[in-house]
Amino acid sequence: MKNPRLFLPVIFAIIGILACKSYLVGDLLTQSGDVLFVDDFSDPGSGWARASSPSGVMDYDNNGYRIWVNTPNYDLWSTPGLDFSDVRIEVDAAKVGGPDENRFGLICRYRDGQNFYFLIVSSDGYYAIGKVQDGQRTLLGQEMMAYSAAIKTGMDINHLRADCFGAGLMLYVNGMLVAAVQGDDFTSGDVGLLVGTFDQPGADVLFDNFVVLKP
Repeated sequence: MKNPRLFLPVIFAIIGILACKSYLVGDLLTQSGDVLFVDDFSDPGSGWARASSPSGVMDYDNNGYRIWVNTPNYDLWSTPGLDFSDVRIEVDAAKVGGPDENRFGLICRYRDGQNFYFLIVSSDGYYAIGKVQDGQRTLLGQEMMAYSAAIKTGMDINHLRADCFGAGLMLYVNGMLVAAVQGDDFTSGDVGLLVGTFDQPGADVLFDNFVVLKP
């Protein structure tokens, strides 16, 4: 089974954009399936963090957005500075280096670095949905990351989809629903991308074709 270390307090790092644009009024005027935000990462000025430190790198790279984490038991994430309520988020993601025992995926209802939901997978085929609340990480509906054959392993591309709708949180991988839980602690916030490590550093993931839809 996946390393239960995921549930213990870990060091988090965020190097992101603090300013938020209000899209909540736009949410009320849109219909299911409408695009609320899209980014193919071809424009390095589209709002995602561009930062490098001994802990890792977050930047536009090779027509995508790369997060490389060079510290054990560490997470890096970035958000574009938006604000939504109910969303369907999709992205293509592939490991480009580092260990298969990693974690990467999507963030929704991000209030700040201490409060948000995450929906993640790993390059060795595991998944989880959880929250960070008041700085404490908890998985929802499971005690540790669980295996799914829907997740492509190694350096294959995975298409990830996170639905954050009402109190429902759903994770789809390559078109298949792998997890559905309830979470009513946060009702709105930013969206984002996350990559993290376990004992071995070097998790390196490239994201592309990020889109936020009205669910």
